Amino acid sequence: MHGQLKAWVFDAYGTLFDPFSLQGKAERIFPGRGEALTRLWRSRQLEYTWLRALMNRYADFWQVTREALVYACQSLGLPCEVTHQDELMREYLHLETYSDVTAMLGALQGQRLAILSNGSPRMLEAVVEHAGLKWAFAALISADKVRTYKPSPKVYRLAVESLELKKGEIGFVSSNYWDVAGAAAFGLQAFWLNRCKATPDELGTAPEATVTQLGELTDAC
Repeated sequence: MHGQLKAWVFDAYGTLFDPFSLQGKAERIFPGRGEALTRLWRSRQLEYTWLRALMNRYADFWQVTREALVYACQSLGLPCEVTHQDELMREYLHLETYSDVTAMLGALQGQRLAILSNGSPRMLEAVVEHAGLKWAFAALISADKVRTYKPSPKVYRLAVESLELKKGEIGFVSSNYWDVAGAAAFGLQAFWLNRCKATPDELGTAPEATVTQLGELTDAC
């Protein structure tokens, strides 16, 4: 089915942009606790999106990310002053890209590329601009438009509507297996970016293919 692809759509955080690249900032603010804070913050951030979606109590990703940070600080017994929150939150607008991102996007030029993310529009625009990647994407698609979060089918449908393509014409790439499972269940051609050789979840779906680096996607074109 790969030959039918007319567009590539990428998850943002953990796929293109490294949420753990702010660990250095966290370590400077909280010496010796930067790694623990960053990892707990990220896991709680994801959990809050799922919980809010299930409760039908939407808040945008900026608010969810701040609330997850407050929880992580409190859980680790760290002072959670607003100035520290603001400093760490600003880092989410300037996350580093993974080392294989720019070359892969360049190799795929000539095809339509987009981002489909839980991130709010402001967050996505800022991180893409900071990385100097505005040239790469035809669209930055935010779950905020439907006021819920992946893996809701409503979010994946945004890619179909925004790009005006059929489900099977879109290749979706994420480093999060639950995200890949959601996209595959919706009907997109889903590819799992498994950089860390993680174990796939048992969710009753499977990706079209699994790659360990983004450069391998060019073989699927």
